[in-house]
Amino acid sequence: MKKALIQPLGDRVLVKPESKEATKTVSGIYIPDTAHKEKPERGEVIAVGPGKRGDDNEIIPVSVKVGDTVIFSKYGYDEVKISDDEYYVVSESNILAIIK
Repeated sequence: MKKALIQPLGDRVLVKPESKEATKTVSGIYIPDTAHKEKPERGEVIAVGPGKRGDDNEIIPVSVKVGDTVIFSKYGYDEVKISDDEYYVVSESNILAIIK
């Protein structure tokens, strides 16, 4: 796990998307990662913001933690590139599940 270089604000989460490795078909043909048109919809949580402010001005903490593997909404993130690594900044409301 890498140390995060940025700290998300509010209820946002920094996610390192799973890499789509070259896959091998049953017949032995390798399909490179560039052939995948879809972006990954899951990844590892790298950093978590402090949480969202509620109606009573109290901070409601984010329900995921660093190291969790999450599934997130296909179009519910912003791409960020840091030192040639690609990350996604995802709002907690766009995280659909934690993979255990």
